Amino acid sequence: MTRSLSPTRLQTEEKGAQMALSHKAKKRWSLVILLVGLPVYIVVCLNVISLFDRPPFLVELLVFLVLGILWALPFKFVFQGVGQMDPEAED
Repeated sequence: MTRSLSPTRLQTEEKGAQMALSHKAKKRWSLVILLVGLPVYIVVCLNVISLFDRPPFLVELLVFLVLGILWALPFKFVFQGVGQMDPEAED
């Protein structure tokens, strides 16, 4: 008995143990990350930074720029393709 593999299932099996998120799941997770995770990250960063003496302006600016980029790197795979049409949706 042969089984046919859908494109989504084929991609999942090719990636091994890594599970692919559906477009709908990516949209939901991106909202959770932006509406819950990002404010929590900001509060934690500000509390940690407030423990130290205030550095010179350029150093402080550099720290905030780096922290502003670092939060998104772990979630890059979630945000990719969220703003586009669902590739599996039928017209």
